[in-house]
Amino acid sequence: MSAGAAARRLGVAVTTLRTWHQRYGLGPSRHEAGHHRRYSAEDMDRLQVMQRLTTQGVAPAEAAAWARNAPLGGPAPAPRDGGSPPAAASVVRGLVRAATRLDAPAMRDILCTAITERGVVPAWTDTMVPALVEIGDRYRVTQRFIEVEHLLSRTVTEVLATAQRAPGNPRILLAAADEEQHTLPLEALTAALGEAGVPSRFFGARMPSVALLDAIGRTGPAAVVLWSQRPATGTVDQLIRVRDVPHLPLVVAAAGPGWPSGDLPPGITRLTGLPEAVQLLAAI
Repeated sequence: MSAGAAARRLGVAVTTLRTWHQRYGLGPSRHEAGHHRRYSAEDMDRLQVMQRLTTQGVAPAEAAAWARNAPLGGPAPAPRDGGSPPAAASVVRGLVRAATRLDAPAMRDILCTAITERGVVPAWTDTMVPALVEIGDRYRVTQRFIEVEHLLSRTVTEVLATAQRAPGNPRILLAAADEEQHTLPLEALTAALGEAGVPSRFFGARMPSVALLDAIGRTGPAAVVLWSQRPATGTVDQLIRVRDVPHLPLVVAAAGPGWPSGDLPPGITRLTGLPEAVQLLAAI
């Protein structure tokens, strides 16, 4: 297709395509005598990779290098060692910039792409958490940008809620401790379990112990995960009450930094990270 048609397909200016051609070698490869060069399907594949990565905050030169080496017709390549992709830090920077602009659509695009291309667990550990930490650090230093943190958290919640949900009767119960309001890690766990084909029930923030015990009695879950973000909410008596219900779940797990750092009561499993939690709960 022509440069104008390619630009319309990508939603960029023709001058942007010319720049990508002149600076980074991502130009049209097809040429017929007496006619302007045309963009082939392979050229468009590379341009789409370039556009996606630059939208996510990757530096143009780095995005172009990745686009030139990307498998045609497929996503940008993953690293050989199975770790974060080379552009992970740039994606986080792009997410933080979008958050700082209060640009929710751009944040959603970045986060949805991360989940689609890499899965919930890598998207959480390599993109969402680093961005949330960076915004939180900025707030602690400047006492500003709380609105940025709130909008980013809300957008993460929305994107995780759209992740795949597993059909079937949920045997995993997830809830925040009594008076605990921070639930993003539990939302990530819910999404990751759904992606793994494990249905779960997520009860959200500030789950009173009485209501939690009622829910356990009515549903008979195989595992209960209780999340505490802050020491003020991580009282172990909540865990003991769950452990001592008449029909004991196979696993009663404490997740989050709010629980005491020493030994937990017998029969309580401490979860230390999202990958471990998914692996354990998927095996039940």
